[in-house]
Amino acid sequence: MVKVSKTKLPGLLLIQLDAFRDHRGVYVGTYDEARYRKLGIRVKFVEDDYSRSRRRVLRGIHADSKSWKLISCPLGRILVVIVNCNRRSRRFGRWQAFELSEKNCRQLLVPPKHGVVHLVLSRQAMFSYKQSEYYDPKRQATYRWDDPAFKIRWPVRNPILSKRDRLGHYV
Repeated sequence: MVKVSKTKLPGLLLIQLDAFRDHRGVYVGTYDEARYRKLGIRVKFVEDDYSRSRRRVLRGIHADSKSWKLISCPLGRILVVIVNCNRRSRRFGRWQAFELSEKNCRQLLVPPKHGVVHLVLSRQAMFSYKQSEYYDPKRQATYRWDDPAFKIRWPVRNPILSKRDRLGHYV
C-alpha cells in the first residue's frame, strides 16, 4: 500500500512506495496513474528524466514556476532539499530535507515554485524525476547551493558543482 504524507512545506508530499523484496532483489512500482489519482494526486506528467552522479556531487537549487516534479532515487542514496522559491510567498526560503534511497523507496511530489537540490551520499546514485511540463531552460532559476537566504545546513563543505550551480542563474 502506497502511503502519502504531508510535509512542513504546503503542497510538498512524501510518498512511501511498496517494495517487493526476495532472493532476486527488489521490485518497486514507481508510478501508476490510477493509483495516484485515488490518492488525490492528479498531476499529469509529460517528461521523465534522470541524472547519475558520484559521491559529493550537488545538483541544484533548480526551480521553475510551472512544473510539478515527482522525484525518487532508484540507485544509491541522496540528500534532497526542497526550498520554497516563491518570492511572493511569506514562506519564501523555507526548506525541508529528506533522504531518498534505493532502500527506503520514497518519492517526493514537489509543487511549482519550489527548488530541488540533491547531494549524493553514496558512491554513486541516480536521481529520477517526472515533470508535468517540458523542460524549458528559459523558465529555469538556479539559486546558489549555499545561498545565505536559505541557510541550508549541508553535511559537506566542498561539493562537486557545475558552473551554473556554483554561480546561480535567476530568471
